[in-house]
Amino acid sequence: MSIVQNTPYQEFADFITSSPSLEQIAEYRLSDASESRVSYLLDVNRNGTISKQEQNELDDYTRLEHLMRIVKIRAFAKLSTDH
Repeated sequence: MSIVQNTPYQEFADFITSSPSLEQIAEYRLSDASESRVSYLLDVNRNGTISKQEQNELDDYTRLEHLMRIVKIRAFAKLSTDH
């Protein structure tokens, strides 16, 4: 039996496919475990000790963060026009 690591992309995909409300989308955050991992990656990047694999992972987080911002901005915009 293999252990499947829940990546931030999987977390976000699971969240979006759960039919969240606009309010839930606007308030969405990654899990504490993912937030901690991002913090670690930013620290090793700042210290100049980041490995190539870690750099790739940090790049993935950066792309996901960009996508999450776009989705949240659209959710906020819809909320402000609906109320």
